[in-house]
Amino acid sequence: MSSKTKSKKILPIRPRDLLKPTATPIHPFDQVHGTDTSGLVPARDLVTGHPNDEHVTAYYGVAPSILRSLVDRWRETSPPHHITDYTFLDLGAGKGRAVLLASEFPFRKVVGVELNPAMAAIAEANVAIWRHAHTDDPTAAAIAPVEIVLDDALNLPLPPTPTLIFLFHPFEDPVLKVLLRRVETAFIGRPGDLDILYVNAEHGPLLNRHPAFRLLWQGPVPMSTEDHTADLEAIAQQEEYGSTGDELCAIYRYVGRGNKP
Repeated sequence: MSSKTKSKKILPIRPRDLLKPTATPIHPFDQVHGTDTSGLVPARDLVTGHPNDEHVTAYYGVAPSILRSLVDRWRETSPPHHITDYTFLDLGAGKGRAVLLASEFPFRKVVGVELNPAMAAIAEANVAIWRHAHTDDPTAAAIAPVEIVLDDALNLPLPPTPTLIFLFHPFEDPVLKVLLRRVETAFIGRPGDLDILYVNAEHGPLLNRHPAFRLLWQGPVPMSTEDHTADLEAIAQQEEYGSTGDELCAIYRYVGRGNKP
């Protein structure tokens, strides 16, 4: 045996690497609807064998009040098309809370894309519960068509319709960069046909500098009291994180290169 050995590269510990998996507390959203969107699933428990596993963050359901507020704020930006023309595309859908919430709005279609089979199966079950409840209850509001797709966000063909992409910081910037290149390819010659809602916008600076995207709005979106209470209870189990009662969010529009002021 050679006396020379290769030293193993030691990777820095990231805050997300210290996350603990949790199944409780059950968020009020699930208590009311009988769904399963609560808990926190760290990246290490979302491994699928895909090359981009190392860039996955974690699953944690978006606060309902934040998604609803952000969609309302997006509608105030005067999108070029009516909301009924847009496909809402949640990339990294996890257990599907965002797609359920988005279906409350009159989108043309709501699609959740998830790479992990176990998470996609939970999302499918949640959609079935959600759809059944709204079909059987004559007092329930109509919901948009919902679909869960088991696929890689970088492989899925982007919709031919006007599209609103939703990101709850599902992956790190190496994947985000490739996604933005795919968006440019798919929507070339169609400026204004794609917007992005970005919650927990850790890589907002990347989009802010991008020559083909225009920042429409950026700032903290507060949670409702109910959501903040639930967030405090859940995050209290994580030593490296705290709950501020809001999320840094941003809204972007694809305008094409040369059209950004």
